[in-house]
Amino acid sequence: MDLHDYKDVAENYDLYLDVMYKDVDNHSGFQDFYLDFAKEYGKDGVIDIACGTGAVLLYLADHGIMADGTDLSEAMCQVANDKAKAKGYNLNIFPANMTEFRSNRKYSCAIIARSGFMHLLTPRLQREALLNIRENLVDGGMLTFNTFDPNPIFQAEQMNTKDTDYSLRLEYTNKQGNREKIYNAITYDPYTQIMSGNWKFETLDENGAVIEERVRPLKMRQTYRQEMEYLLELTGYEIVNVYGGYQKESSEGSAKNVIWCVRKR
Repeated sequence: MDLHDYKDVAENYDLYLDVMYKDVDNHSGFQDFYLDFAKEYGKDGVIDIACGTGAVLLYLADHGIMADGTDLSEAMCQVANDKAKAKGYNLNIFPANMTEFRSNRKYSCAIIARSGFMHLLTPRLQREALLNIRENLVDGGMLTFNTFDPNPIFQAEQMNTKDTDYSLRLEYTNKQGNREKIYNAITYDPYTQIMSGNWKFETLDENGAVIEERVRPLKMRQTYRQEMEYLLELTGYEIVNVYGGYQKESSEGSAKNVIWCVRKR
C-alpha cells in the first residue's frame, strides 16, 4: 500500500469515527484502557503503532504521556501531527510499516489500538510485525493489540455475500459540511481467514442527492486464539493478560474484542 494513500479518508477520519464509536460500535473506554496501560508500563517510553489520526496518541499527550506514533499512511500521520502541533505538542510521528519500522530509541510500552493488528493479512506478516516490535522494545517491554474471535455464524453469512452487497454503516457531516453516508460490504474466505470488503462513501447535496461516490477496499484477517498463543510463543512473548473488552472484562467465551497484553521475554 502506498504510504500517501487515503488522504480523503484521513481528513474526515475523526468525524465519522466519533459517530461510529458513540452510536455504532461498542468502543466505550478504549482511550482510558490505553492510558492505564501506558501509565503502568510506559516509564521508558511509549509508541502508538498504527496510530491513525491520533485518537489514542493525543489522548495520552493530553494526560501527560508524550508517546511516539507511527502509521502506514503518511496522510494519517500528517493529520495526527497537525493536531498535535495545534495543541502545542512536539511529538515524533512518522509513516512506516509495523513490520519494519525503526526508531532512534527503544520503548517499554507498545500499543496497537483497536483493529490495527488485524490488517496484517498473513501469518508471515503477523510474525514479522511481532518480531520487529520486539526489536523496538526494551527487555521486559509490554505490547497490547486486539484480535476478534472468529464467529462461525457471521462467517457463514459472509461466505454467502459479495463485496458489493452494501449495507448502511453510518451517516455523518464531512469536513466540507456535506452529509456523507458510509456503506460497507464484507465477504469471508475460510481458507485465508480474511474478511474482504469495500467501504463506499456517498457525499450528498442539501437535497439528499448523491454528488460524489468513492470506494475504498478493506481487508482484515481473523485469528484464532490458539493460533495467536502459538505465534506469540514463537516470536518471544509471554502472555500477561487477555481481556474480552476495554473494561477488562473476562475473555472466557467468545468476545468481539480480544485484547492481548504480552511481555517481551
